[in-house]
Amino acid sequence: MSAEQALARRQPFPSPGIGQDAPVAQVGGVPVSTLSLDALIAKMLIEAPLRRSLDQPPLLVFDANGQGLSMNASDPVFRTNLAQADLIHADGQIIVMASRWFGGPPIADRSSTTDMFTDSLKPAAEAGVRYYLLGAEEKVNAQCASRIVAMAPGLQLAGRRNGFWRPEEEDAVIDAINETAPDILWVGTGKPREQAFCVRHRHRIKAGWIVTCGGLFNYITGDYPRAPLWMQKSGFEWLHRMATRPKELAWRYITTNPHALWLIWKHRHG
Repeated sequence: MSAEQALARRQPFPSPGIGQDAPVAQVGGVPVSTLSLDALIAKMLIEAPLRRSLDQPPLLVFDANGQGLSMNASDPVFRTNLAQADLIHADGQIIVMASRWFGGPPIADRSSTTDMFTDSLKPAAEAGVRYYLLGAEEKVNAQCASRIVAMAPGLQLAGRRNGFWRPEEEDAVIDAINETAPDILWVGTGKPREQAFCVRHRHRIKAGWIVTCGGLFNYITGDYPRAPLWMQKSGFEWLHRMATRPKELAWRYITTNPHALWLIWKHRHG
């Protein structure tokens, strides 16, 4: 079954406009796609296998959240790498909310990377779309791989590798990915490392889409707990994360959230 046929059976994916360029919303100095979560998944599952089969360069898909806005404004190297993305999606609810505050095209809804990944598993299995997991500790990576195959029977896992390697091992990492030529490569090594890796090797990697995903694999295994749904929708998931992982995340949110809000205000007119 082709990706298009499998996706046609799944609702509520919209049929019109998939594969077409959607307008972007300028949020805090970053151009963010206005595509809904479902439309983004549909676009990914249709385009990624096609790009790979045609041997086209992979599409780079990065995310935008408060931390990303702050780093984009304060880290020139990260800003340069983020600018190389073909598509930036709204990983944070604050990005969606901000797109509606000052006019301009609104972002349809939040497309958190975790939701984008989990919601895509079953349709990917139906369509035969192949995933590669790159990132996290070996134990987490292996557990994530086992869990998603159980969640979506038939899912084709092209390969996996933990996110720890020395610079001299990077060529071997690329070779291992290319041996499997996945449709979608998920890179979860955290900002700014994952963006730098993707940009550095996008023309060497054989894949349809390359999607950065931060701590995604830890959320799949349950090592990182997700916030209640009401906190996710109201924009307070960051507070839950900070409360459950204070040593790792408290300083990040205390410093980047106010900066992100200031950037949203500063760039409110585009």
